[in-house]
Amino acid sequence: MEDTHEGHNAVAVITAWGEYDADTVGPLESRLAAAAATHRTVVLDTGAMTFGDSSFLNLLLKMHRITQLRIAAPQQQLQRLLRLTGADQVLDVRSTLEDASRP
Repeated sequence: MEDTHEGHNAVAVITAWGEYDADTVGPLESRLAAAAATHRTVVLDTGAMTFGDSSFLNLLLKMHRITQLRIAAPQQQLQRLLRLTGADQVLDVRSTLEDASRP
């Protein structure tokens, strides 16, 4: 599940919670793509996520190519996934939603 709202300076903030895998990532992809179509910066608040697999990681990398994507407040499992794959060196990962929402 996810929620979208406007952040500071027309930054789109999408909140994701729960688990994301090949079977559940579709609606999130649609929300991210819609936000990217109308906002220069898209923040994905992952603080309430409990799991993300390679499908989720592929979505992040895809969105990174089409918009200024910021990942906010990743929990331990997502931090580990990003670190092990080296994606933390490519993606803009911020420790808090507040920091990610700044211009």
